[in-house]
Amino acid sequence: METRDEVDEDALRRFLLGIAEGLNAAMESVDRVDETMRAIASAYGAEDTDFVVLPTVILVQSGHGRTDRVALRTSRATALRFDQIAALYDLVGRARRGEVDPAAGIDELNAIGTSQPRYPWFVRVLGHAVLTAGLSMLLTPTWQGALIAFGLGAVLGLAKLVRSPTLALVFPVVAAFASATVVFLIAPYVPVGDPIVLLIAPLVTFLPGGVITTATMELAAGQMIAGASRLVTGLVQLALLAFGILAAGTMLGVGDASYVALDAPSRFPWWVAVLGVLLIAVGDLLHFSAPGRTFGWVLLALSVAYAGQAVGAGIAGPSVGGFLGALAMTPLVLWISSLRIGAPSQLLFLPAFWLLVPGASGLAGLTEAIGTTEGLADFASALTSIMAIALGVLIGTAAHRAAQRGVRQVANLYVEPAETQAPVDERPPWLRGLPHRR
Repeated sequence: METRDEVDEDALRRFLLGIAEGLNAAMESVDRVDETMRAIASAYGAEDTDFVVLPTVILVQSGHGRTDRVALRTSRATALRFDQIAALYDLVGRARRGEVDPAAGIDELNAIGTSQPRYPWFVRVLGHAVLTAGLSMLLTPTWQGALIAFGLGAVLGLAKLVRSPTLALVFPVVAAFASATVVFLIAPYVPVGDPIVLLIAPLVTFLPGGVITTATMELAAGQMIAGASRLVTGLVQLALLAFGILAAGTMLGVGDASYVALDAPSRFPWWVAVLGVLLIAVGDLLHFSAPGRTFGWVLLALSVAYAGQAVGAGIAGPSVGGFLGALAMTPLVLWISSLRIGAPSQLLFLPAFWLLVPGASGLAGLTEAIGTTEGLADFASALTSIMAIALGVLIGTAAHRAAQRGVRQVANLYVEPAETQAPVDERPPWLRGLPHRR
């Protein structure tokens, strides 16, 4: 481990900025980014370093008085592929132990950002189609609907290969408009089930479920600026997708009834859900270039999330289903991320959020709220589902941390205390570093 005297402080500040920017791009909440940054700074003997972390702005301050230095970075973070997330968290783990020279760490961050996908373009397109088909098996009651979702997933996966800043701004609306046009044209002639629910599957990678859930967690953690800004971003993204669907419906003369969620006349056999979860894991692996070693962990997290959701929905409805799914999945994900042979937490959380589809219920509810006169109740129910999933994640995280503390306390009973151990300052953070009053 390097000490502060051995580290270039300017390089360390830039290294910390780069890691924070990467964690933001991995959709990590700002409170956890701040916690990670402080752990890394401490590993390099820079305990006096302070941070301000927001979704698009990062500040790192080090030193005191005349030696005080502030580094600032603003960024419009783009989403990372799963192989990039895995490489980033591997670097973060080594940095928390002080095993990375900051200058070399900066080079490694640049290499992660410019790395190419592990799979060729046609494999990634196939992965998007498989992911879409897998989710449709959990949502739609007909094989025809699943096949249409697979075709739309392939087309949108191909369109996502185009790299254009201008297209990126309008692509969610274009994708929603094109998908809705196809579904509304086919629905009168082919038994696809509920058209609005079917549209969720091809649009799943555009849904802001992770953004809205992270925003709710940040608000609960007291990060009001970050949480509020993410929440507004997620709701605007939902509105854009709903606008694309409604624009297609208006152009085709679709009636209000087509925007209302329908009761499925039938359901797939139980084993189709198992196949759907498996296809979602395969689709995530191929489309997002996930490392092969993480496939089993992703499948396990998805299985637990779906099982919890199914049990909760059977007991008390979709909101409780989302809560139990998130509650069951979160401690498992955090435990897996703590293993040496495990996988990064965000690499597991993101597929699970798409499975729980906190943004999907919001899209259906918002589309119905705008397209009909009786949709506000469904939109409110969708927001309740989103809050329930976020609450499940929060409680699951708290339970995991409590279990970790209990294990450490039990372990300490069998460890001889160090004679020169420094006293722990257990005061609130805003009082630490000040002298004790006697």
